[in-house]
Amino acid sequence: MTDVSGREPAPAPGSAERRASILAVDDEPRMGRVIEAALRAHDVVAITSGAEALVKLRAGEHFDIILCDLTMPEMTGMELYETLERELPDQARRVVFLTGGAFTPKSRTFLERVKNLRIDKPFEVAALRAMVTARLREPV
Repeated sequence: MTDVSGREPAPAPGSAERRASILAVDDEPRMGRVIEAALRAHDVVAITSGAEALVKLRAGEHFDIILCDLTMPEMTGMELYETLERELPDQARRVVFLTGGAFTPKSRTFLERVKNLRIDKPFEVAALRAMVTARLREPV
């Protein structure tokens, strides 16, 4: 559909070409709620532990995007990613790391080695939505 100038209208902010299945893994429940609200146009499952994420993924749940905090107690995002890389490489490629900027030498080395996308906290909601839209346009 074109407007009176003959141009296609700009997509609505945060709109995506299709509805995505998104797993948000962050030990701070508030962050999960923020992500759910920001990405309400999608199916978002917010959980608070890497171990719970691993149970879901091993059980066959599939997600288009996995937003994962890098540093969490018990199972870090790094450990979750490394397990997925071994067991479910297709899902490992879908991980986007959320980082608070407090990097340890181990996390810096990890992020240098792993080329997955990273979003620094605090993030702009518009930037998160734009990343999701861009990821959905990439070939699977």
